Amino acid sequence: MNAPASPKSAAEIDVTELTIGEIQQGFADGLYTSEALTRAHLARIDRYEPFYNAFTFMNPSALADARAIDARRAAGEALGPLAGVPVVVKEAMDFVGLPSTGGWAPLSSVAGGIDLMPERDAPVVARLRASGAVILGKTNIPAFSHDGARANTSWDGPTFNAVDRAVAPGASSSGTATAISGSFAVVGLAEETGGSIQNPAAAQSLVSVKPTFALVPNAGVTPLAGSTRDVVGPHARTVTDAALLLDVLAGYTVEDPKTVACIGKIPAGGFTSRLATDALKGKRIGLYGTGWRRQPLSDEAAALYADACAELADRGAILVDDPFSGSGFADLAVWKSGGFDERGLETIAYDMALYLKRLGPSAAAHTLAELTTLTGEDPFAPGGILAMHAAMPVLAASLADPSTIPDVGPFLAVREAYLKIVNSVMSSHALDALAFPQSSATPPGIFDEAPYPATTVSEINIAGLPGVTVPAGRFADGAPFSLIFVGAMWSEAELLAYAYDYEQATQHRIVPTLVETPFQTALREMAEESA
Repeated sequence: MNAPASPKSAAEIDVTELTIGEIQQGFADGLYTSEALTRAHLARIDRYEPFYNAFTFMNPSALADARAIDARRAAGEALGPLAGVPVVVKEAMDFVGLPSTGGWAPLSSVAGGIDLMPERDAPVVARLRASGAVILGKTNIPAFSHDGARANTSWDGPTFNAVDRAVAPGASSSGTATAISGSFAVVGLAEETGGSIQNPAAAQSLVSVKPTFALVPNAGVTPLAGSTRDVVGPHARTVTDAALLLDVLAGYTVEDPKTVACIGKIPAGGFTSRLATDALKGKRIGLYGTGWRRQPLSDEAAALYADACAELADRGAILVDDPFSGSGFADLAVWKSGGFDERGLETIAYDMALYLKRLGPSAAAHTLAELTTLTGEDPFAPGGILAMHAAMPVLAASLADPSTIPDVGPFLAVREAYLKIVNSVMSSHALDALAFPQSSATPPGIFDEAPYPATTVSEINIAGLPGVTVPAGRFADGAPFSLIFVGAMWSEAELLAYAYDYEQATQHRIVPTLVETPFQTALREMAEESA
C-alpha cells in the first residue's frame, strides 16, 4: 500500500488554471489543504494585484475559513465540490463585514464617502459560504455597474484585462473576470443587467453563464433593474467549473420571491449532468445574421466566426443560417447611447429602495433620500452617473416616490414580444440553440471611449434568456474572441453541454501571462515600439 501523500506547502502549489476537479482530487489524495491552497492564491494576488487591480476588498477571514474546512474534512464530513475552493464575489453583492459601495465613490470611506455595511449576506454569497467555498474578497466594478466595457469609473480605479492590459477588461464584472482569468481565484460571481457577465468573460477568454431571469436570486445585489433584468452568474475557466458553480447558485429562496419561477426547472443531477463530448451532434444551431440585429460583423470577427462555425459543423451540428430573417426581431430594439437598450431600468429607484431597506437597521442609509442627504450627491441628477435614465417617464415618476410600485407594463410587453418571436423562430426551424459571435469586433482599448461591441446585449437581457460564453479564438491584436450559445428559457444545462463539446474539441482558452510592469510604463513602452 502506498503511503499517504504529504500535503504541499503554499509555495509548492501552482494555482495557474487549477480546476475544481483537480483541487478536489488533490484534497482526496492529501496533496492539498484548503489553507495552503488559499495561501497560494493570496500569494499570487499579492504579487500581481498591484498591476491589475481586480479587488476592492479582501476577506480578512479567508484563512480562518480555509482552516475550518480543513478541520471538517479531517473529521470525515461529507463536503461538496466547492468546499475549500478559493472564489471571489462581485463588489455589488452584499457581504457581511465588508462595505457595499456599488463602485461609487460617495459610498466608499476610502474615497472620502460613507460606508454602507450590510447586516445580511446576499443570498448568492450565503450560498457560497454554505457550500464551504473560501471567499477571498470582493472584485472591482464601474460605478453602479454602469459600463459594459471597463471599470474606470470605480472609486478604486481601473481594472486591467488579464490577457492583455491594453484591452478593455469587459464590464461591469471586470474584477471578477480578471481575478478568474488571472488565476487569482478558481471561480467567481458576476452579475448582469446588460452584458456585465458575458462581456468581461468574452474579453478575458472565460466561460460564463448569463442565466435565465429568476433562476438565481439577485436580492442583496446593488440593482440597475433588479425586478426586470438583473441576473447573477458564474465566471470560470472551464465549462465544468461554471456548471458546478451554477449548481450552488441556482434555486428558490424566500428572500427573492421571483425565484419561485425556477422551481421544477433545475435539471435532475445538476447542471453538469448533460456535459458530453457529443452534445452538438445532430443539434440544429441558428447562426448570427441581420434578422437578429442589423449590426454587421467586422471582417475579422466574421472570419473568426466562420472558423468557429466550421468547428461546430465538425462536431456534427447542423447550422441554420440567419433563422431570424423576416421575423421582425431586429425591429424591436431601441438603441440609446453606447448601443444599449435601457428598457427595464424603469424599476431602478424602486429596486434601490428595496435594496437599501434590506441592508438592515444599522446601515447608514435606508432610502434614496437618505442616501442623497448623506453623500451630498444624487446619481440621477444632471451630471450624475445614472442621469441618462432619469428621463424615462416611468422612472421619473418612480424617483418622486420610490416606494410606489412602478408600471412595468410597457417592459413586459416588449419582453413578451421578444419571447414570442424567439419561441416561434426556434420552433419553426426546429432549433436547439443559437451560436453567435459574442462580439461583432475586437474589444476596445482600456482607455478608449468606445462601448463594448456585443451582439446579444440587450436582447437576451430584456427577453430573460440564458447565454453561455466559451472561448473561440483570438483577434489579430491579441484580444480574445468568444462564442455565446443562447437558448430558450431554462435551457442552461443544454447550453452548457454544447459549450462543453465545443470547448473540449477546440481548447481555445487563452492562458494569460501576467506581468509586473506598472501600466503607465507599459503604455510608454508600447508607444515607443510603435513610433
